[in-house]
Amino acid sequence: MNTRPPSLIEEVNRLLSAVLTDESETPVLSSIPPERAQGEWDLSLRKRGHSLAEVVDELIAIAHSTPRATTTHFFNQLFGGREDAATVGEVLASVLNNSMYTYKAAGLHTLLERELLRHMAEVVGMKGAEGSFQAGGSLSNLVAMLLARNEAFPEWRNEGPGNQKPVLYTSAESHYSIPKSAGILGIGRAHVHRIEVDDRGRMLPRSLERRLREDREKGRHPFLINATAGTTVRGAFDPLEPLAEIARQQGLWLHVDGAFGASVALSPQRRILLKGVEYADSLSWDPHKMMGVPLPCSALLVRHGDLLQEHLNETADYLFQADDDWVNPGLRNIHCGRRNDALKLWAAWRFFGDEGWEQRVERQYALAGYATKTIETHPRFILTEQPSCITVCFEVEGADSARICRGLSEEGLEKIGYGRVKGRTVIRLVAVNAALQESDLDRLFANILRVADEYSGEKR
Repeated sequence: MNTRPPSLIEEVNRLLSAVLTDESETPVLSSIPPERAQGEWDLSLRKRGHSLAEVVDELIAIAHSTPRATTTHFFNQLFGGREDAATVGEVLASVLNNSMYTYKAAGLHTLLERELLRHMAEVVGMKGAEGSFQAGGSLSNLVAMLLARNEAFPEWRNEGPGNQKPVLYTSAESHYSIPKSAGILGIGRAHVHRIEVDDRGRMLPRSLERRLREDREKGRHPFLINATAGTTVRGAFDPLEPLAEIARQQGLWLHVDGAFGASVALSPQRRILLKGVEYADSLSWDPHKMMGVPLPCSALLVRHGDLLQEHLNETADYLFQADDDWVNPGLRNIHCGRRNDALKLWAAWRFFGDEGWEQRVERQYALAGYATKTIETHPRFILTEQPSCITVCFEVEGADSARICRGLSEEGLEKIGYGRVKGRTVIRLVAVNAALQESDLDRLFANILRVADEYSGEKR
């Protein structure tokens, strides 16, 4: 009898086959309350281990109970779907298990990461910029804020905060990572001044100028403007050109949080939304959103790239033992040990090319346009506003948007979220999965109406 233990390849194939089959057969799961899940699953760690085959059996069972983020029933976040070339690159990165701090440890991968950052900077018009990969857009924003802080207050890195009163500015609808980063960096969440937005959710430059004058008169020290390129709920793009001019005139760092929306630069037709980004001091860009690359994959681009090494480098003779600085990314990153997030993006870019990315972005816009037209022409739907990007916000007349979203999840029909726009709770549809078909959107809308009817008797 053959008792040969299963190989890694066999077990990985078995796992992937089970996951992909289950996704096709059950594209969305009914939501399970955490208390129930904790009672049903034995996740305890014990003294005695298990065989690889037994562990894979458990992993398959866990996958069967995990929300599906890659199917055409997932509209819940700013990511979704799966690009095969990027997924293959992600698998190889895990198998190789290189850390991305030195050329000595990662070899060719530091060069392809460098090429990616160079090309991304060129795409957005920041030619000559350098950058680094971070574990998500929140961390990219944090590092940008750190650079801006150190540039404005040079003594801060070594001596800590002095008597200054640093303040930064962001729109009222910007990402929650901005105050979070201010708290982490010792700037203080109370020193994040939120600027009012226009009817489309874009920061108002005149309101920013007024607040800057007021703060300077009070002895405060402005140092950073955070502009958002694609807000989380409405997909709004702040006006980058006038904000860049204000930053230039007042000697402030301009960071553009393009975690969601920077990918529109891949389409010449949509790039106008980023007009002025070339004047920014830094830009965050998450390919794991509109580009469909597996999480996490976030790049921070810095127009004056030498600042990354100036403000993040630390001497470590046990680590940086060979090669020139330019091939050792750890000198320019907040991380020490770091996973290889560049390989999956590089593989996807080799597959798509610039032209393929353009087509992908245009497909997302076409899907958002189809959803918008469907909403506008249906008597029971109310379009909140014309979408700025690929996020479409709407309501069902007489129905509770939050309750509809919960009902869709509880019944295992769709995963979709809601948000607040102009004081109302609205359904937020993100057309980020380029594999969607118009029939998928038709099914989504039909299910939304079905659930709305089921709960029509509940108090709104």
